[in-house]
Amino acid sequence: MMENVDLNSVKSFVDTFWVIDCAILVFIMQAGFMCMESGLSRFKNSINVALKNAADFGVSVVIFWIFGFGVMFGTSYKGLFGTDLFFLKTDIAEWMTYFVFQAMFVATAATIISGAVAERMKFVGYLLITILATGIIYPLVGHWAWSSNYLANIQGAETQLLTATQTSRHTGWLSDMGFIDFAGSTIVHSVGGWIALSAVLILGPRIGRYSETNKGKFTGSSFPLAVLGTLILWFGWFGFNGGSNGAMNDAVPLILINTFLAAAFGLLTGLATSFIIYKKPDAFYVILGPLAGLVAITAGCNSMTSLTAIFVGIIGSLIAIAVNELLNKFEIDDVVGAIPVHLAAGVWGTLAVGFFSNLEILNTGLTRWEQIKVQFIGVGSIGLFAFLGSYVLLKILNYFYPLRVSALHEELGLNIAEHNATSVEHDLISILDKQSKTEDLTIRSPQDPFTAGGVIGLYYNKLMSKLESSEAQKEKWRSRISNEVKLAVKVQENFLPKRNLDNYPVNGINISAREVSGDFFSFYPHNESVYFIIADVAGKGIHAGMVMAKASTLFEIMARDHVDPDEMMLHMNNDLFATKTGGMFVTSILGIYNIVNNEISWVNGGHQPAIIRDNKGIYQKYESNSPPLGVINQKEKSVYKINKKQLNSHRFYAFTDGLSESFNNKGEEIGIEGSIKIIENNYNKSVEKQLSNITQEVISNASGNKLSDDLTIISVGK
Repeated sequence: MMENVDLNSVKSFVDTFWVIDCAILVFIMQAGFMCMESGLSRFKNSINVALKNAADFGVSVVIFWIFGFGVMFGTSYKGLFGTDLFFLKTDIAEWMTYFVFQAMFVATAATIISGAVAERMKFVGYLLITILATGIIYPLVGHWAWSSNYLANIQGAETQLLTATQTSRHTGWLSDMGFIDFAGSTIVHSVGGWIALSAVLILGPRIGRYSETNKGKFTGSSFPLAVLGTLILWFGWFGFNGGSNGAMNDAVPLILINTFLAAAFGLLTGLATSFIIYKKPDAFYVILGPLAGLVAITAGCNSMTSLTAIFVGIIGSLIAIAVNELLNKFEIDDVVGAIPVHLAAGVWGTLAVGFFSNLEILNTGLTRWEQIKVQFIGVGSIGLFAFLGSYVLLKILNYFYPLRVSALHEELGLNIAEHNATSVEHDLISILDKQSKTEDLTIRSPQDPFTAGGVIGLYYNKLMSKLESSEAQKEKWRSRISNEVKLAVKVQENFLPKRNLDNYPVNGINISAREVSGDFFSFYPHNESVYFIIADVAGKGIHAGMVMAKASTLFEIMARDHVDPDEMMLHMNNDLFATKTGGMFVTSILGIYNIVNNEISWVNGGHQPAIIRDNKGIYQKYESNSPPLGVINQKEKSVYKINKKQLNSHRFYAFTDGLSESFNNKGEEIGIEGSIKIIENNYNKSVEKQLSNITQEVISNASGNKLSDDLTIISVGK
């Protein structure tokens, strides 16, 4: 019986089965990415992140089947790109297996980008980036470096694959030079990282991410979910690296143990580093460490000793942590650490092949220094192409189709803004609010025994049913609920900012010259500070009122989230530029006053000068040093210069041109100096009375006691 067994066929079946099993493991990594990225994103965006991870898999596989696979593995044109095998159709089992395995890889490259751009990119925009990455950039660099490595392990496959074209097949130009990236530290991970970097540079950071007052507030919705995702990725990585061998042979055990050790020591490195820096285990570093170790060892897991793999994993983890801190220093916002892990650790792992791998296993015929040189050439050329190519294409795309959601949608959350998603908790709050207003005890909240909000709703409904069932008990329960609600409100007030301005030295007044004012002012208090804005829309009538309402809403939302004044001006400007009516623009002074240290910070965007009066009655003017809002799209918040002063016992004033362009009793326009004079003439310890007296004087001097322009004044300070 054994004499009739074709051992080569058996080996081929085993190899095919191994690669298919590994492809399934790599597919499971998609779930790992989803869990990790959803856990590290805020709750209001978790649905959006999860849907992107599902959608990019489908899009990437389809695009790869249509033309990506052909570009990557088709007949090579001068080692640059493939020219056939588009819309792949074959009866060859090895090809089918190879396509399935490579399709899992291309999905991984795509989903790396998802986490970096989370919470502020449009869903459709992300799908367009996925097409760009999986249809053009990834297949091209894959052809340069990989071409048909797997086919070398398939007996007779080369002959079979030439049947359709009858042409010679040769590898990509980097592969011809001897470049080695066994399982994709650079080709998969760094390429995804480079595209992610170009995308986050174009998008910019999330609103308020790097505000001093927001430290610690941009934490993920569920670190347990993120850690689960990390463990799933770790599990799937055995297929990622093991399947890249293309066969079940003696090399597989070394590949798997190197993969495991690099990840384990990467985790310990992240853990130790977090103890050194923060004196406690930081969850993000525990996630970053093993993933960086896995990415780093991916390029050389088949050609290094276990001790070397440990070293590569440790250094990969340290590099990822260092790059993460560097990105934060330069305010490059990567939500899940995709760039430090996949780009930085991937570059290191690919270079480490040249430094540490067994040259006999590499079998490139190069000396140690020649191999190092080739690895640098490969990393550099792929990095330049992936970053510059994606940056240019995304910049063009962003010009015609803005990739970032509006500031309002970003603050609302992409779950609702992009997908109209609601939650049991959201519905419960809506029901309770409605019930508190209508006092209708027949209203019932949503209930679901599998969610926290649903369980609350379940017991709340039981309570309401009891209240309805007994008229005698109704008043008793109402009184109890009322007391509990009052108690809850008091507790909540200790956590939420108080909107009562009586305790803040701020005042403002607005007198409209027509039905709809184009001027507005607003204050948004927090426990130790208060935001303020005064603005003048360059226009009149209902359109000016619409622009004013939009600007006021943007201010309220971002002031609530402690966004710095210069960043607020940037996002308000870009949002107003995209949605303005009839070419209108807005001049504005926007700032924040800290009532503890008496420091006032503000930005003047094309507005009348800010005025500060000292306790001796001496006034100092601060002219505008920033452009007005809504004129042109701005890229950097540095355009909006922040002014800072210690206010102490001084008083800060800002006003619209309704004051400076008003007339005195001689019919002359008073200007800025006249505005200062009228402020001083009406100076009063009561700011509210002072502002009222100023407006009365302006109105009395106006023709027919009727203002020709809206008049708005604000004061900050005692």
